[in-house]
Amino acid sequence: MSRTHSLSRRSLLKRMVLGASLAPLAAVLARRAEAAPATLVSAGSPEGKAVQYTEDAKTARTAQAGSTCANCALYQGASGSTQGPCQIFPGKEVKAAGWCSAWAVQM
Repeated sequence: MSRTHSLSRRSLLKRMVLGASLAPLAAVLARRAEAAPATLVSAGSPEGKAVQYTEDAKTARTAQAGSTCANCALYQGASGSTQGPCQIFPGKEVKAAGWCSAWAVQM
């Protein structure tokens, strides 16, 4: 049994007016979300402890020499930045000089 929905001109115009009136609100919310600074992962936080995160790779006992968040495959920060997003911690940033047990070599 097939149901077809007919859209009258009046209901179409109502939806268009509603959509047009909500567009500026959506733009403001999008700009606000972009401007909100990401929080920095703390070594003492539960997620930081789970992967032995440290803000300074030199203090990590099990880190290989030269391995830092900046040269990890999971790090998404810009080259030369002091901190940036990491795939391990969605919505949060890590220090580029940091390290965690999920460190993976860049390909």
